[in-house]
Amino acid sequence: MSSQLLLNIKSLAGIYNATKAIRGKSLSALHSISEAYLIIEGGEIAAFGEMKDLDRKKLPSAIIDASGRIVLPAWCDSHTHLVYAGNREEEFVDKIKGLTYAEIAARGGGILNSARRLEEMPEDQLFNDSYKRLQEAATLGTASIEIKSGYGLTVESELKMLRVIKKLKEKSSLNIRSTFLGAHTFPVEYASDHEGYIQLIIKEMLPVIAREKLADYIDVFCENGFFSNEETEEICKAGMRYGLKPKIHANQLSSSGAVETGIKLNAVSVDHLEVMDKGAIHALSGSETIGTLLPSAAFFLRMPYQPARKLINKDCAIALASDCNPGSSPGLNMNFVVSLACIGMKMLPEEAVNAATFNGACAMELQQRTGSIAPGKRADLILTKPVSSLAGLPYSFSSNLVDKTFIKGEYLH
Repeated sequence: MSSQLLLNIKSLAGIYNATKAIRGKSLSALHSISEAYLIIEGGEIAAFGEMKDLDRKKLPSAIIDASGRIVLPAWCDSHTHLVYAGNREEEFVDKIKGLTYAEIAARGGGILNSARRLEEMPEDQLFNDSYKRLQEAATLGTASIEIKSGYGLTVESELKMLRVIKKLKEKSSLNIRSTFLGAHTFPVEYASDHEGYIQLIIKEMLPVIAREKLADYIDVFCENGFFSNEETEEICKAGMRYGLKPKIHANQLSSSGAVETGIKLNAVSVDHLEVMDKGAIHALSGSETIGTLLPSAAFFLRMPYQPARKLINKDCAIALASDCNPGSSPGLNMNFVVSLACIGMKMLPEEAVNAATFNGACAMELQQRTGSIAPGKRADLILTKPVSSLAGLPYSFSSNLVDKTFIKGEYLH
């Protein structure tokens, strides 16, 4: 890879060499350098600093003038369901007519609807559709992403999803993490036999997943009407025996104790958190588990936004992610997620950027590799269009202000 120089950068933001997620008041400090340069060599950040300190005797041949622009770490989207078949536009209309998420699910919609469509779609088509979405995410500034299964709900379909994710890892230069979410909901045939489906996950899915190295994490939708706290613990512990670390869908629809269950399991993250009581907030604040907030899902479902200010004030570690999925968040635009965090959850722009970059990397255990500006890290970067300030990014919620995304030093136009 050739060396590259970005010079005259208006603001080089997100300079960290930390190993743990940023918390509390520190989240509002986005360490930056004004009038800066940055050198990329071999796909990594080689050096950076103020323009006045640039050694002009040894300049790379490839030079980009970043005058008036901000350079920051590329987005780290730590919760997506990017691999899916078709869309759920008809359910979008049902929601407009007043049906709730639970009512649509009870009618055979929701996750079960996506599972039927995925079962029918050939694996090659599923891969091609998913790869196009992945490329779209990259052009919007995302360089690291977690992708879940969970629309299979049978041994064959769950493995099909995970094999597609593995192929995406092999073809794409993005950092990709894979999560097994077989416990997304109960298939119709197991509606009255929960333990039967749990044993299918444990005895038939997990051994193959481990043998083929198809997943990094295991996830469970821990919620009233889905998987109980006890069932969640049983499934996660089974996954942990195969080396899969837990992540939990927690407290989306009710204060169910899922956050506490995730912390008990030492989960990497507990995600959603729309409904948080004092006990859940207190438990999260005293743990290393990251609370991943998904404001675009709350936006799409017209639910109250996650209580970001309470979580930040109580010193919780929080990240932001897109929750890309066909039912409740059909989009991969992390720029919009950052805007929603500021508009809907009253996060400061600096807090939102930190949560969508470094803390997102922490929620995928990628912080040693990406998520901040530091020597030796992958050159996963966003070069903005000319902007007046960092606040202009979330302020301009309907505009794409990403000019170029650099992934491992190579940029997408």
